[in-house]
Amino acid sequence: MQQPAVNVMVKAARAGGNVLLRHMHRLDALNVVEKDRMDYASEVDGLAEAEVIKELRRANPDYAVLGEEGGARKGNRGASRHTWVIDPLDGTSNYLRGFPHWCVSIALVENGEPLHGVIFDPLRNELFTATRGAGAQLNERRIRVGERRELHGAMIATGFAPRERERAGAQLECIRELLRDAEDVRRAGSAALDLAYVACGRVDAYFEAGVKPWDIAAGVLLVREAGGRVSDFRGAALGPMDARGTGDRQVIAGNVRITEPLQKTILSSGYARAFG
Repeated sequence: MQQPAVNVMVKAARAGGNVLLRHMHRLDALNVVEKDRMDYASEVDGLAEAEVIKELRRANPDYAVLGEEGGARKGNRGASRHTWVIDPLDGTSNYLRGFPHWCVSIALVENGEPLHGVIFDPLRNELFTATRGAGAQLNERRIRVGERRELHGAMIATGFAPRERERAGAQLECIRELLRDAEDVRRAGSAALDLAYVACGRVDAYFEAGVKPWDIAAGVLLVREAGGRVSDFRGAALGPMDARGTGDRQVIAGNVRITEPLQKTILSSGYARAFG
């Protein structure tokens, strides 16, 4: 049985997803802005976020909000130890091009740590949910990370964040080393779905730099609750997933066995050193 907060988050994610579905057939009419170099947002991102926040605040008006589009906002009573961390459209570039791989991601964070997480893929009607200490589910069925213990034959997901292009050479060297053993490296364009796919075993591991809390807060909890491990490139714990930790960060996710050789390759290839 889902927690009441998760039910609220599911309703909000579906509401945001409906906004995205309604607009996907009029992409050529959307107003698009370039927030940063090769980092885009459209009016539909803002519309979906507004719909998500409306549902969440209807249930918990005193919680803070951290959204990709609207930034940080306090609750009705000021500071709160609880924060809704929202990405209303993770995979905006995919969405704007009609590439069918994007989602809504919502996490409820308590004192910087994810407490509940929801990732909703409207196109596939796939709903990933997790609660700290209670496991992870896909469409109400329990999920677990894959069991692969080594890089040999592994399917690994990654991303090329626009903010990280100056380190692209180091990342490509890391990928070159990984492909000596791995079956393949996938780059699908949604950090949230990459983490959800790690949680349900569709990919064995994931790594990326330049991600924000709204990209990964829900997915990190999904992986942990599905029996996986999450860390930065040097094996350290990730920082707070609320407005206190909005800077770019690195993340590795997978089962406990496979994250170790993945991290070693990131170190031995020199990719980790690119971050100082």
